[in-house]
Amino acid sequence: MQELQARANLTCELCGAPDALEAFPVAPHSDRDADHNVLICATCRDQLTGSTEVEPNHWRCLGDSMWSEVSAVKVVAWRMLQRLDDQDWARGFLDMIYMEDTELAWAEAGQAEGAPSAVKHMDSNGSLLETGDTVTLIKDLDVKGAGFTAKRGTAVRNIMVVDDNAEHIEGRVNGTRIVILTKFVRKAK
Repeated sequence: MQELQARANLTCELCGAPDALEAFPVAPHSDRDADHNVLICATCRDQLTGSTEVEPNHWRCLGDSMWSEVSAVKVVAWRMLQRLDDQDWARGFLDMIYMEDTELAWAEAGQAEGAPSAVKHMDSNGSLLETGDTVTLIKDLDVKGAGFTAKRGTAVRNIMVVDDNAEHIEGRVNGTRIVILTKFVRKAK
C-alpha cells in the first residue's frame, strides 16, 4: 500500500480526490502487487463496482488519467470509457487513448470477465467482430447527414460494437463517427 500511496502522491489515480483512498485490484489480477492495483477514492470505487449509479460527468477526469504511465490506471480508464460509450466525450477519449498491446489485452480480458455480451457481431463472411478490430467496407455507403460517400475498400480501424444490436458497429470514416451495418463490412486479416 505504501508503494501505491507514493506512486499516487496520496490522491486517487483516476479523479485526483485526496480522501478515502484504497487499493483496487485490476482484474483479472487479484494480488496486492502495486503494478496490478490502482489507488482510488470511494466515489470511483463505488461506481466501478456498481455499488452506486455511474455519474458520467465524474469520469471526465479520465481525460487526464488515461495518459498515466501506470498500466493499471490506463486499463481502468479504458474500461470505464468503454462503459460510457454513449457519451460523445468518452468516445473522443477512447479514440485518443494510447495503449500498448499488452495493456489492451489486459483491459479486454478483465472486461470480458466482468460483463460478457450476449450479442454477437458477424461480418458479411460470418467472422466474429469485436471492439478494436479493423474492417473493410465491401460496398459504397452514403453517409446521411455527413454529406459524403464511404467508398468500397475503405479500412475502418478500431471499430466499436454496439451492445444491443448485432447488426450495427461504429467506426470513423473521414474523421466522422458513423454507424455501419455489419453486412457491409469484411473483417481485415
